[in-house]
Parts: sequence; C-alpha cells; structure tokens
Amino acid sequence: MKKKCLQIINWLKGQIKNITPGRNAVNGASLGMLIVTAIFWVLFSIQGYIDLKDPWILLFCFVFVLAAILLGFVIRWVLKLLNNIPKLYKLALLITLPLLFVMSFDWMIPTVIIVLASLCGASILVLKKTSFQNLTKPKKVVTVVGIIIGFFGFITVGFLYYQNGFDVDPITNAALSSESNIQQIKAVSPAKKGPYSVNTVTYGSGKDFHRPEYGTKIDFKTNSVNGLAFIDNWEGFGGWWREIYWGFDSKSLPINARVWYPEGKGPFPLALIVHGNHSMQDYSDTGYEYLGELLASKGIILASVDENFINGSWSNIFGGLDKENDVRGWLLLEHLKVFHEWNQTEGHLFHKKIDTTNLALIGHSRGGEAVAHAAMFNKLPFYPDDASVKFDYNYNIKSILAIAPVDGKYKPGNSRTEITDVNYFVMHGAQDGDVRSFMGSQQYERVKFNDSLYHFKSGVYVYGANHGQFNTSWGNNDTGNPFSGLLNLKQLLSEEDQRKIAQVYISSFLDITLKNKSEYLPLFLDARKGKDWLPETIYLNQFEDSSLKPIANFDEDFDVLTITQNGGEVTTKNLSVWREQEIELKWQKKGSRALFVGWNYDLANEKESIESVSDTLTASYTINLSPVAIDSSAVLVFSMAESKESANPKSEGKWVKNYNNKAKEEDKKKQDKDESKKPIDFTIQLSDSSGQQVSFPLSEFSPLQRVIEVMIMKTAFIYDDKESEMVFQTFYFPTKYFQKINPCFILSNIEKIKFIFNKNECGVVAIDNIGFMKSL
Repeated sequence: MKKKCLQIINWLKGQIKNITPGRNAVNGASLGMLIVTAIFWVLFSIQGYIDLKDPWILLFCFVFVLAAILLGFVIRWVLKLLNNIPKLYKLALLITLPLLFVMSFDWMIPTVIIVLASLCGASILVLKKTSFQNLTKPKKVVTVVGIIIGFFGFITVGFLYYQNGFDVDPITNAALSSESNIQQIKAVSPAKKGPYSVNTVTYGSGKDFHRPEYGTKIDFKTNSVNGLAFIDNWEGFGGWWREIYWGFDSKSLPINARVWYPEGKGPFPLALIVHGNHSMQDYSDTGYEYLGELLASKGIILASVDENFINGSWSNIFGGLDKENDVRGWLLLEHLKVFHEWNQTEGHLFHKKIDTTNLALIGHSRGGEAVAHAAMFNKLPFYPDDASVKFDYNYNIKSILAIAPVDGKYKPGNSRTEITDVNYFVMHGAQDGDVRSFMGSQQYERVKFNDSLYHFKSGVYVYGANHGQFNTSWGNNDTGNPFSGLLNLKQLLSEEDQRKIAQVYISSFLDITLKNKSEYLPLFLDARKGKDWLPETIYLNQFEDSSLKPIANFDEDFDVLTITQNGGEVTTKNLSVWREQEIELKWQKKGSRALFVGWNYDLANEKESIESVSDTLTASYTINLSPVAIDSSAVLVFSMAESKESANPKSEGKWVKNYNNKAKEEDKKKQDKDESKKPIDFTIQLSDSSGQQVSFPLSEFSPLQRVIEVMIMKTAFIYDDKESEMVFQTFYFPTKYFQKINPCFILSNIEKIKFIFNKNECGVVAIDNIGFMKSL
C-alpha cells in the first residue's frame, strides 16, 4: 500500500513538472506583462494630457513610472532578504507571530518577545553546543551581550507586567474650583440599605446542565421561548458547540434569572438587570448581587437576567452569533411577561407583590443597548425587521438605565433605536478598556419626550471607572485577554469605589422614577450635590428634561446665522473658529450637531495677560432673540465640551499660504501652556429689551473641564498614545440669580445671550442645547 502511494505521488510530481513553465515561458510572460502595461500607461498619460491640457501631467506620469520601478526593486530586495533567513527560523517566525499577535493584539509586544526570545535561545544553544572557551572573541562578545539583553530584557518585561501601571500627568478637576457654592442634597444616601429584609429565589427552565440554581434547584419553573426570528448565525460549528454545551437551540431559549426581593406585602416596583457579552462559560448574571441586596432592602424587586447562552465563546472563531442584541432586548420583555403572570396567579410568591405600573430595565454593555431595544419593542405592534412577528407587550416601563453600553450592534430597520417618553440614564467610565467610546451618548441623543408627563434623561462620565468593575464577576480585566497585566490599572478606581458610584446613581435614579423621590434629581445635573456619598474623582454630567424650551440646538439647518428659535439670528466678533458640525466620538458620531467656537489672542509676551486684550478685540458669540419671556423659576442651560483642535486653524491646512513654521510652533506652545494652566472660563451676558444686562462667569456654576485623556494599555506609554473624546457637561444658571445681579433686569423680555471669551488666552469649545427649563 505504501509503495503504491509513493508511485502515485511520484507520478503527480512528474505531471506537474511536465506542465511547469520553462525559463523561456517565464521570460516571455514577464516581457509581455511589462510591454502591455507600458502601452496602457503611455495611452493613459497622453489621454490625461489631452483631457487636462496640462503638460506637467506627462512629467508626473514619467516620475510615477520611475517610482514604480524603484519600488519593484526594493520589494524584490526585501523578499530576497526574507528568503535568506534560515528555514527553521523562518518557520518559527511564521508560527509565533500570529500566536503572539492573538495574545496581545499589538505589534510592539510580539516584536519585543521575538527579539528577546531569539537572543536567549541563541545564547543558550551556542553555549550548550560550543563551550564559551571555543568561541572566537567577536562571538564571545555577541553571546554575552545576547545573554544580558535577552535575560535582563525578560526580567524588565516581567517587572513592568506586574506593575499596576504608570503615572500620568494629573488632571485638574474643574468642578472643585466652584465646590464651595454647591449645597449637598438634604437626604439619606441612596447607597444606604433600606428597612426591608432581603430574600432570594431563582427561576428557570429546570434543565440547565451546569448551574443547579437554573436546573434541579430552581424555585420556579418557566417555559422556554422560541427566539429563532431574532437570532442570526446559530448554526455551523459555533451553533453545534453552543447546543452541545447548553443542551438547547435557538427555538427553546430559557427564561432564567436570580431575584432579590423585599420581605413584605408590597406591591413593589420591579427592575430587571441584564449583563453584556462575556465568555458564556464565565457566568455574568451573578455579578449584580451588590445591587440586588441594596435595591431589595429599599423596596424594589431586582431580577438579574441570565443571557449567558447567547454570549461569546471560543467556538465563535468558526462562526457565531452576530447582531444578537435584538434577542437580548426581546428576552427582557418575555421575563416581564412571566412576572405579570405570576402577579395574577393566586398562591404564587409574587401574587400581587409587583407594582406593574412601575417597571425599570437596567443593562450593562450589550445589555445596555438591549434595554433600549426592549423599550422600543414594548410599544411596537410588530417586530420591525419582520412584521410577521407580532408584539403585544405595552408594559409600564418608566425607566431605562444603561451601564457602559454599546450602540448599533442591532439596527432595527437598518437604523438606530429611538425611544420616547421614558426616563433614561447612562453611565460610562473614562478608563473603559472594552467599550472605549461613550457610545451611550448616542442613544441619549435619540431619547425624545412628547407627552405631557415629566421625564428626564441624564448621563454621567466617570474618570477612573472601567467596564468590568460594575459587575463583580468581571473585575478589572476589560480586554478578555487573560494577560491582564497588559492593562494600565494605575488610574483605575478601586472596585469598592466604582460600585459605590453605581449604587448611588442607580438607586437614586430608581428612587426618582419609580418612587417619586425628586429630592435626588439635582444629582443627575451635578455630581457635587452628592459629594458626601460619592468617591472623589471627576464626574461630567449631562442633563435634559421635558420642560426644556430650546433656543439653539444647531440641528435645524446648515446656516450658521440661524438658530432653532424662529426669528433668532447670530452675530460674532473676532472668533478664530466658527462652525456648526456633527459631534465626533472616538467611535462613530454622537448623532447631534453642535456649535464650535474658538478664540486666539496674540499676546506679545509672557508678561501680557488676557486682561490686556481690548474689548474691540475680544472674541464673542451672540444669539439675538425674539423676546423670550421666562419667570424666576426658570434656569438657563446649555451643554459644552472642550475641543482639542487648534485655536488658530488658519495657520495650517487649507488656510495656509506662506505661514512661518516657527509661528505654528508658537501657537501650539501657547495653546498647550494655556491648557495646562487652568480650566476654561468665560463670561455669559444676557440683555433685555430695555438694554439692561446681567453678566456672570461660566465658573459661577463650574469652569469647563479640560478634555480627559487616559492611557488604557501599558503599551500606550511607549507610543504616548493618549485616548480622549468630547464628553459634554450641562451648565445650569437659575434666573433668580440674574435679578440678584441686576434687580432692573426684565426676565420677560430677554433679547440677547452673549458668550464673551475673555478668561483664557485661547481655546475651542463645542456648545449644544442652549435653552431654558424649569428649576429642579
């Protein structure tokens, strides 16, 4: 048999050799390719000259040919060098490079490891096969140097790996400069446990292979549901392995959850919390016990929903679930259906114990997107991607809360989810190593209020918070890479502090929206109102409620002279930057436009200060209104963020003619110096129809926080790769304060709102959602 196989192989080799092109054929093919390409290139060049009537195009085409020839020789030389690499070392490189890259997803780490490992391996084998004494002097030197660099290099790498991280330049917390004016909310900390004793139960299919709490030890059995219409790619090897592991397919998804509930008669509000994508074998639903214990003690039932069976797996490399966030959202509604049935079932533990008029959904990561899908599906008669699937939910979901959510993993009708008349809160950490962009701010923009009831939406961005520490089973490793030492953890909040922030905000949000405890509302506009409850760090709050009457949100058109309010117009003076533009995030776009304005004063020397700039040269942006009538209970609000772009853009790019490079450098140094000196401040001036004015600084509420820059990976320190994006903060100025400044100011006839940039030498800011709303 072996002899026969060898004969077949030799015969095949002979046939291949018979049809392999000879030297003449290869030379002819090469010449043919070059000649035909040359003909086409000459025709291309001549036609280009005829069309453009520019003789320089011929020179350009000729130079391009020379460059192509040179590049061809360089590539051939590189390939020849690679071909000269010894076969074993080349094979080792081809094997190790992809493995090291998968372990690090970075080119620097594999390069360092390959160099150090090569030096160590070469030195060891040389010494083993050839004693040190038998080496020539040059090789002795090379061997010793290789040992020193290789072994000490690995020691250094190990030392750096086990370091918590590295120090970064300190960030000034702009809000603290106005902290003395901030009154603490007079209420019990929302993170303090309430008076109720807490009990726990689990419910599920009763068939779980791996978790007794959803298998043989469940307290309540639930029926599985058919999710086939909502799930893509539960097929192939990935689907086969998923079924082997879990024991079911997409037609029989279990309704599993663990519940913390208060001991008492009730009825109690109900909240569901759902995890995001994680390894499906590392169960994520266990990680919210700290919230369950707190909320249940305060009279709110919390169910942590199990959706681990649609999470990621190693088998996904052969094809796995994709764009599955619609099924995550739909499953939450199926859980609500079960609770509504239990609430009506006599003899059941939850019979009449659930206040079905007060429901909330909380989601983390992909779950944070899924809760928005659930809120939209809840009000729809049909599934938007397939109207043969009928919906009939219409539950009283009052509140949606998203923790570090993604956005756009599922797109209903190939668009983005919009939700109306639901309270919305999103929180995100600056040190998030998984969802590195504040994607929840996109959903924030798509929350609208149309009915007559009071609703609000809010976001908080927390310096030092990461992705995983909101879930106790995820911890401080946001990457999914077992080598967690690659992460820079030096700037990370402690697990206790990060979860304290989650408890304060989640508990107070539910207290407001499910239990009408409006005393906590100011916390969502200004974290300093809860300074006694919250760990010290930088918080950026954005806030909008249904009472807002917008003056300018910059979404109405492309004319920079118009505003949202009819009849209004804009005038400016001495701005170096002025445009209206879509807001860019690190990933994708925010879904809203904003005003971008910048100023840049040419101070002759360091002794001159901003105060020396004359009024005629001071930059300003003025909104001229048809008279706006407000009362003393109103507040002026707007949202703002710093933009890192140049405050003197006409010194470079499309604007430049003969601009001196030295002048460019001086502008950059000036902006960097101003950035490091202090947060951004400026004057706000309002005028009424009689000419009366009130002026006050932005810092009356707070100076603007400079852009927060973070380094999430340790390798970022090598590249000096600081990550940042524009995060908006809402500013809030009660109009009763205006009349303290000028008692003659007429609130019923405001005609001008003017931003005067007279506190910083240079800067660029993005401003959005200028308007008036009712005082909190």
